[in-house]
Amino acid sequence: MAVDLAPGPDVAELARRTAEFIRDVVVPVEEEHGGVVHSDDVRARLQRAAKDAGVFAPHVGAEFGGHGLDMRGRAAVFEEAGYSLLGPLALNIAAPDEGNMHMLEAIATPEQKERYLRPLASGEVRSCFAMTEPAPGAGSDPAALTTRAERVDGGWRINGRKWFITGAEGAGFTICMARTSGEPGDAGGATMFLVDEDNPGLKVVRHIETLDESLYGGHIELDFDDCVVPDEAVLGEVDQGFRYAQVRLGPARMTHCMRWLGIARRAQDIAVARAAERRLFGSRLGDLGMVQQMIADNEIDIAASRGLILRACWELDQGEHASQSTSIAKAFCAEAIWRVVDRSVQICGSLGVSGDVLLGRFLREVRPFRIYDGPSESHRWAIARRVLRRHEKATR
Repeated sequence: MAVDLAPGPDVAELARRTAEFIRDVVVPVEEEHGGVVHSDDVRARLQRAAKDAGVFAPHVGAEFGGHGLDMRGRAAVFEEAGYSLLGPLALNIAAPDEGNMHMLEAIATPEQKERYLRPLASGEVRSCFAMTEPAPGAGSDPAALTTRAERVDGGWRINGRKWFITGAEGAGFTICMARTSGEPGDAGGATMFLVDEDNPGLKVVRHIETLDESLYGGHIELDFDDCVVPDEAVLGEVDQGFRYAQVRLGPARMTHCMRWLGIARRAQDIAVARAAERRLFGSRLGDLGMVQQMIADNEIDIAASRGLILRACWELDQGEHASQSTSIAKAFCAEAIWRVVDRSVQICGSLGVSGDVLLGRFLREVRPFRIYDGPSESHRWAIARRVLRRHEKATR
């Protein structure tokens, strides 16, 4: 089977219009706010502009106001949106909302889609995904899940603590992963629940101070304290939460890579512009061999990242799990994007570490990507395990 990675003409045109929108509308707002915005007014203004430009919510189906792009189409458009830290927010493709929309569209009931997906896709509300827990709970190992949900009359009672829940402050609803059978360490027994923001059993404990600051709604610690939800709050099937989460996991890893690849390109553009105009030692900075090497290495990392993303997206579009390809792409992109931004800071010298350009902000934002959505070490472990299993199967 031929692997076609080229975007069609409609996707290419949407990517072009997205790039134009980001450059003309979003980047000036980003520079005004130093790349960090937690204002509903600014968010609403950017999203209205994206709707007017016809680039809003490109990932969801037309039924919910989007363009219905497949994963390869998203790769082209999301990269252009990611050229600014505020681009994903403007297009309503930021984490965790984008991944939640993808999952709701795939597995929610018609009633759940109307109640949760439609307002989320329109930008009327935001959401979060509550999986990660303080130690010894779920983190890189989701099977360590300790939050529990027990049956009560007409529904479920959830108890547990979650942390590093991105976007939880002000979210209209939470998708909470809780254990409904088995014990921590068991591979199954998890269920996803839709929890409304006004549920009295759901409380914000604190904002966690982190290296990155641009993800809307921050990183939050949540407490589920006798949080009672009705039976219709179950998303998917009882005890099948880990299986259903796979619908979200691989694509969400790739969309993270797409967005951050846009920032890598932005950092490279800033560095190249500086190298082209800065003069020292009797020549342009860009004429010096060591600077040329950094520029070339940036181009290699950007191109390699894009290729790995597209290969994984092609597999996902064929209906494959793409576990190996998404792990490879995520591990490589998270490190390559960091390298690109870091080299760009180095090329710009004192300008790079100043507030006059946003490279320092970009560096802070991309560093945690090597940890969330699976740290690089976990992905390498999983990649190696699959290779060894393949070898064992071939030699039986």
